[in-house]
Formats: sequence, C-alpha cells, structure tokens
Amino acid sequence: MHPRVRTFTCVCAFVVGLAATLGASAETLKVGATATGVPFTFLDVKSQSIQGMMVDAAQAVAKAGGFEVEVQQTTFAALIPSLTAKKIDLISAAMLRTPAREKVVQYSDPVFRYGEGLIVRADDATAYTRMEDLQGEVVGAQVGTVFIDELNKRGIFKEVRGYDSIADLMRDLTLGRIKAGFADRPILAYQMAQGTHDKIRLVDGYQPVIMGEVCLILRKGETTTLEQVNKGIAAIKADGSLDRIIEKWKLN
Repeated sequence: MHPRVRTFTCVCAFVVGLAATLGASAETLKVGATATGVPFTFLDVKSQSIQGMMVDAAQAVAKAGGFEVEVQQTTFAALIPSLTAKKIDLISAAMLRTPAREKVVQYSDPVFRYGEGLIVRADDATAYTRMEDLQGEVVGAQVGTVFIDELNKRGIFKEVRGYDSIADLMRDLTLGRIKAGFADRPILAYQMAQGTHDKIRLVDGYQPVIMGEVCLILRKGETTTLEQVNKGIAAIKADGSLDRIIEKWKLN
C-alpha cells in the first residue's frame, strides 16, 4: 500500500473510533426514590419530579462516577422488591443499612447518618426519652422501615400500626388514633419546621435506639457498579459537594 494511502486509512480509522467514543452515551441507571420522604426524597408538585437530598446526592455521585441516572418514583415498601426484580438499578432514599437488608441487597459507602425521632400530640407534655416510656400505648411507624420492625420486636405496645407514609402517620397522630409515632428524625424535623403541623411536636429529649447509615443500594453481585458508585461518593466527599448538598437541605 502506498504510504500516503496507509496514512489516510489510519487517520480515517482514528476519526471513526473517536467519533464512536464521543457519540457513545454513558450508562444510565434507573434510581428508585419515594415521593414522601422530605427532605431526602419527595415529589415536587411544580416540576412533577422527585427532588431531595438523596436525589441530589445520587446525581452528584453519578456525575463523579462516570454514569447517568434516571430517577423513578417508587413507594418505600416496593423499593427493594423493585431493585431485586431489576425494575430499578439503584435505591436512593432514607433507607437505613441493616443486617437483614444486607442479606438481600448491597450497600455503598455511607452518604449520611441519623436515627429515629419521636412525635406526639402538641398537648402531650410528657418528657419521653425512651421507647419504653410508651409501653402499653398504641404507636405507629411507616411500613417497610426498621423502626416498625423495632417496635414490633419489643412487644411492649398495645398495638403497632403501619402507615404507607409519614403524612398518614402524622394525620392519625393529630386525630388521636395513636399515642405516638416513630420515623426518620431528619424528615420529621424538616416537616415540623414548615409550620404546618402545629398539633404535633417532635420530642427533643428522646434518645434514638436505631442509629444508621443512609447509602445508595444495589443488587448483590454487581461489583463494577458498586465500584463506580463508591468512586463517586469518595469524590463528592473530597471536593465538598456532599457537604453543600447536606447544607442545602438543612440536615447538618
């Protein structure tokens, strides 16, 4: 082959390869998030999209980790079943790491850490500090959370009622159908700060039983995706992006 022809062919091959590389889109992972976990995840009625701290975190992790995400609304109780059934690829929500869950799914490196909070009616001035202070009462928590599992395990309550959302839990507490409710403290604190729940109070002196880590959650065995996710988490911790997201949502 003539040297000029060979050179031209090589240049063409390089251009085609470069174009293919630039044209190839990054992998897009479907992320499951709830519509009722303000400020971690919630449905923004103006944009009709899921927003929140864990949505921002997932998007920042994806950018730093070299992939893209598509956020999908999923009920809390359906998050893990949807993940294992491959309807979604990641969970980004206020779902604490537990040994029981780790038997089914795998967790990324930690993104945030917190415990449960206690809410009672505003006219209940009792200084509750432990779950045992409510022994014999009717209490409630969100279905699918570690909090309702803990309440049931203790066996000291008259009844433990499960709710699909924290909003439903708060409604029944306001109406006096339950004595107290347990849920993610940052979510309760955020909602109470909005000033729309004047008949409920968040008990300041209550000491949480369950302190846990919020992570991104994946299917077991997906080591490559886990490496990408953890790479992204490390990057947003190092450059301060995660701290800015936490500050934005008033969680620090």
